[in-house]
Amino acid sequence: KAAELVTLTSHTSFLAGMAAERDCFLALRQSAQARALRHLFFAERGARAPADLAAHRSTIGEAVVVGGGTMGAGIAHALISAGIKTVTIENNDVAATAAIARAEGLIEAGMKRGLITPARAAEMRARHSVSTDYASAGNADIAIEAVFEDMAVKQAVFQQLQMVMPATAVLASNTSYLDINAIAGVLDDPSRLIGLHFFVPAHIMKLLEIVKGEASAPGALAAGFALAKQLGKIPVVAGVCDGFIGNRILARYREAADLLLLTGATPAQIDHAMTGFGYAMGPYAVQDLSGLDIAYANRRRQDASRDPNRLYVRIADLMVDAGRLGRKAGLGWYRYDNAGQASHDPAVDNLIIDEAATAGVTRRHYSDDDITHRLLLAMINEAASILDEAIAETATDIDLVSVLGYGFPRWRGGLMHYANQIGMENILAGLEALSGENSTIWQPNRFIKDAAAAGRDFA
Repeated sequence: KAAELVTLTSHTSFLAGMAAERDCFLALRQSAQARALRHLFFAERGARAPADLAAHRSTIGEAVVVGGGTMGAGIAHALISAGIKTVTIENNDVAATAAIARAEGLIEAGMKRGLITPARAAEMRARHSVSTDYASAGNADIAIEAVFEDMAVKQAVFQQLQMVMPATAVLASNTSYLDINAIAGVLDDPSRLIGLHFFVPAHIMKLLEIVKGEASAPGALAAGFALAKQLGKIPVVAGVCDGFIGNRILARYREAADLLLLTGATPAQIDHAMTGFGYAMGPYAVQDLSGLDIAYANRRRQDASRDPNRLYVRIADLMVDAGRLGRKAGLGWYRYDNAGQASHDPAVDNLIIDEAATAGVTRRHYSDDDITHRLLLAMINEAASILDEAIAETATDIDLVSVLGYGFPRWRGGLMHYANQIGMENILAGLEALSGENSTIWQPNRFIKDAAAAGRDFA
């Protein structure tokens, strides 16, 4: 439209051009994309601490980050960028040296991009220190744990922290999946603990899931919201479940995608379908970027508790067993050259076809529309369960999580806003039609059935 209006300047009067511009604006203002963008605009500005936490307002002056890996370094960088004095705690001198290097690398990267001046870099360095002594957490207002996703390791960290930190200090876990209530169970005062789920890279991504445990005190939650505001992040409250809001929906997205792999699609076809829908990257390109071993470790954690009624597709496990860990290995769902360029690898096709034969599955053809239809309905169905269980407080919160944390196209307004455009009756009909393919993925949720019967949407 902009190009058309510019073209008009060569053969139209100024007044006629202005009239055409206004007509174009009015038409675009009524478009689905404009409505979606307005929805997100107001959703982002409405994301703030609930009114009942107003009496507990606080400001974070000093913080501790336990763990100086990729996530911990990003969190520490966000903290010092916001003017918060920060100590990173590591468990030995070698790890501490590596943490210092990561912190410096982030500052230098910001300077190279012109985002950080030399003077500001000096201020940021002065605010940050790295230690192997938990006693250095003694004056902090909040501690953020960012260690490996292992329950025992995280519990041990918090047992150490509670011995040295003030009784008023807030304790926060950056866990992506683990049970906040179980982590809090080792504390003398479990009300001090909340979840603060940052997203990689933590100093750039705007979303912050604030996880409310069953014992989390209002003051602790208020501190989480205060920190989000200081860091310039958009907070969304989540209840306790495996994966909270975003990763729980992501798990269903991946489960449905893996089922399509087994039954006829290819990684490239699924990625192409989802980028065509508006995602910047498809699910398999994303896995190659993050590393297939990360999700593999999480699946192993879930082995004992996995629902035996859910179809488990082994393809991703076989990829890891074959050493195909993603970009870092040069081999994942795609093959990567020395410049990092991805290309199709027939070995992956063969692995998928062999596993389908082993599972007794007859593969079929899927169109791009078939793929997006199935994956989106899988995510919408899971999101409805999340609302039904009050893991998310509102559909708008799910929209924020899907767009800011997981790449759902912004111009579509978020997962639930998009679902409302489809209509609840159409969603129900689509799920019922697909439930024969896999009832555990596409069996319509009770929330959707009730809403369709009552003529409601995901308000």
